[in-house]
Amino acid sequence: MLRVAGLTRRFGDHLALDDVTFDVVPGRMTGFVGANGAGKTTTMRIILGVLAANAGQVLWNGELLTQEVRRDVGYMPEERGLYPKMKIRDQLVFFGRLHGLSPERALERTDKLLERLGLAERATDALETLSLGNQQRVQIAAALVHEPIALVLDEPFSGLDPLAVDAMVDLLREEVTSEVPVLFSSHQLDLVERLCDDLVVLSRGKVVAAGSVAELSAGSTSTYRLVVDGDAGWLRDVRGIEVRDVAGGTALFDVLDAAVEQKILQEALSRGPVRQFGPERVALSDVFREATR
Repeated sequence: MLRVAGLTRRFGDHLALDDVTFDVVPGRMTGFVGANGAGKTTTMRIILGVLAANAGQVLWNGELLTQEVRRDVGYMPEERGLYPKMKIRDQLVFFGRLHGLSPERALERTDKLLERLGLAERATDALETLSLGNQQRVQIAAALVHEPIALVLDEPFSGLDPLAVDAMVDLLREEVTSEVPVLFSSHQLDLVERLCDDLVVLSRGKVVAAGSVAELSAGSTSTYRLVVDGDAGWLRDVRGIEVRDVAGGTALFDVLDAAVEQKILQEALSRGPVRQFGPERVALSDVFREATR
């Protein structure tokens, strides 16, 4: 497990990170979100050893993350770091070798990833001849080529069209085993909600929300949605609830008395088909806005 424990980082008088603590669990994808300047990239650079923290630690399986272990971590920076005039296969093999792979294994992994990404026929082309989307695919291949023990991806889907995003996501799911923790930042909250198991929300250098996406999106257990075929206006006469909104057969209401929940469902069923009944789920964008307010 990758653990960030109490990271603090200053740039002059500016406190960029303030006691940032969270876990990235193996086999789970952890979304790292926050507004521009919240401290996401600074945190990731400290994890990778690119920056030093003023205080705090980065731990791997309970021990300090050393430079030797960092060699086995896959990293995709927000500012892409490939060589535009170098041939695609040559530089992926080069990155594999930097991470300690043998020449044979580096070539084997490179060709497998290029084939999987649909770029095998472009293997001997210079990177700069590819579209931006395909350059992005090569960048993710560079993070995966050495079969990393953990992945840290800074805005990996930025600028990609939906089809390219799906291809990248499929590749990640194929390559990432149950032992690999994945941390990635993104401003695309709908994508985070679709892909991530866990979420960490950063605001002004502090963790303001953390937990599983399911827990954070659960919302208030006292707020319910009812969808029926007929008119749901009868809910206004039910004691023990506070109706927020009724529009035809759809109603949103707060349960003030837990005992009334099943009574409402029984009453609704007695009136006709019930299409939906249960606690209201909160969109991740609303969770983000509330946490960073």
